Amino acid sequence: MASAPAYRRARDEIDVMSRAGFALPAFAAQAIDALGRAVGFAASCLSTIDPTTAMVAGALKTGALADRNDGDRDWAQIEYGRDDPTAYRALLARGEVVATAHTATSGVIERSPRMSELMTPLFGFHDEARVLLADRTGPWGGLALFRSADDRPFTLAETGFLAALAPALTRGIRTGLLAGTARHDEAASVGPAVIVVDARDRIVQCSDAAAAAMKRLAADSAPGDPLVSVQALVTAVRRVARGDAERMPRLRMRRGDGVWLLLQAAPLAGEGRSGDVVVTIEHAHPQDVIDLVGAAYGLTAREGEVLRLVLQGADTRAIAGTMRVSPYTVQDHLKSIFAKVGVASRRELASRVSFDHHPPRPLDPPASAAVRPPADR
Repeated sequence: MASAPAYRRARDEIDVMSRAGFALPAFAAQAIDALGRAVGFAASCLSTIDPTTAMVAGALKTGALADRNDGDRDWAQIEYGRDDPTAYRALLARGEVVATAHTATSGVIERSPRMSELMTPLFGFHDEARVLLADRTGPWGGLALFRSADDRPFTLAETGFLAALAPALTRGIRTGLLAGTARHDEAASVGPAVIVVDARDRIVQCSDAAAAAMKRLAADSAPGDPLVSVQALVTAVRRVARGDAERMPRLRMRRGDGVWLLLQAAPLAGEGRSGDVVVTIEHAHPQDVIDLVGAAYGLTAREGEVLRLVLQGADTRAIAGTMRVSPYTVQDHLKSIFAKVGVASRRELASRVSFDHHPPRPLDPPASAAVRPPADR
């Protein structure tokens, strides 16, 4: 068991890194390294989560999970389609920060579908500690640490340490999502990016644009198979269709070059289409991500409303009228927004939010585009 000084060193190191403005991959690598010196584990998985929909957007893996994508789509099916006591959405619903598979199942890990059907038979893991990384705006990420059969389960002291780390890890993920600047996406594919998944979870149709988008995400985004996000959306849609959930799922993720993408899913209707789901991928517009960007900068709800109106082109008087406040109050909100975002004018603010965090122009799809079956994977 690590000593109290080792815990303090790791906590202080991660806290400093979370405030340094590192891009997400760099922050994740250094934070996991520091954590590994204080808490032993066989593997880790640091996931990013869309704070509005609680859908996992990407994953950075280490240890025994590094370069392993087998089982990822099964993971998504279990995470969003089954009832598991330590699923991230279960932790969120219970208001818990940390849970372990061993404790949540009273030592009978077979009660966890994720452990019994995937993590134990495929990787030999016998305990998992999960940390939900959330703040007042919602969940930004999740940390999963794994131990093998030769290791003891996670202790109460270790889970307490992980809970104490959660605010710094949340901050590091939140700010890491905004690090870097988007390039003009000259090489973007044109045409509708559409994937159709049948009732047996097979990809039966995939447009050229969708194939290109998946290839790009696999090449320059977070490690892991981007089809995990597709499977997560498909599984979540089916929960809605069964009446187990109310909100149609969607997911916003940022590519390695800083371009924001919006993924949405919906069931297909029609004869012979029962269980089929269509997933669309498109460039996100400013209004699609403004709540996420505003939350990442620490804007209040009122500041976020001002920011949304600024991006719509409203002047101070129009904003004041819409929000039913005085122009002086609007100016106070703007000063606070400028300070948090690090700009000095509305023009810089619009540029920072509208250019740095999404492509400068949307794609114009042609009147028609071929949709083809996917190549054998």
